[in-house]
Amino acid sequence: MTSRIHLIRHAESVHNTDHDFSRLDPELTALGRQQADGFRLIFPSSDEVGMIITSPLRRTIQTTLLAFADVLDKRYFDEGSGKGVDGGAELVLDPGLQERSSLPCDTGSDILVLEKIFPGLDFSSLHAGWQLKDGLYSPEAVDDRASSVRRSLADRVVDLQDCTRRDIAVVTHGVFMKHLSGDPEIDLPKAGWRTYTIEQDQEGSVVLVPIGE
Repeated sequence: MTSRIHLIRHAESVHNTDHDFSRLDPELTALGRQQADGFRLIFPSSDEVGMIITSPLRRTIQTTLLAFADVLDKRYFDEGSGKGVDGGAELVLDPGLQERSSLPCDTGSDILVLEKIFPGLDFSSLHAGWQLKDGLYSPEAVDDRASSVRRSLADRVVDLQDCTRRDIAVVTHGVFMKHLSGDPEIDLPKAGWRTYTIEQDQEGSVVLVPIGE
């Protein structure tokens, strides 16, 4: 079976309701936590997911840990929490999946802050200042960043080909998802998803092709 890419929008965050975009790296609302927790009950492909890649903002990490509590490896959760499974899926934090804008609400937290909030996660993949909106992470470079993420996904698909669970779940943000998917009209609901295959176009560029369309 060919690997599939499941693009997932984070659940409802505080700034989605109070529209205070000056709030730095906001968390999920109570409803958002319910949405993320409910995701795992309705998402049909959990048994196929071998890797979950998430934006390192707090709302996307929270969404990931709630939505995939029955899929992720136990090492990402507190001992005795009852969450996670032995030999579960790997969790990868990818700064390339952060939101496009440079507003505080779309800007991530310092690594030391994240380590205190999520002590079970490994933040070694993040470089110091990863949250600064410059270079590849500047709003102007969003299409180049999306292209880089797609190439990385293609490499990860190859790495998973000999695994039992070959699908990849990607937890990201509503605006960046438009660039990553190549579909400017995509507007998933909070904690919604769409499934793709990953292919090369005639120019040799890596593209996401929605399944069933």
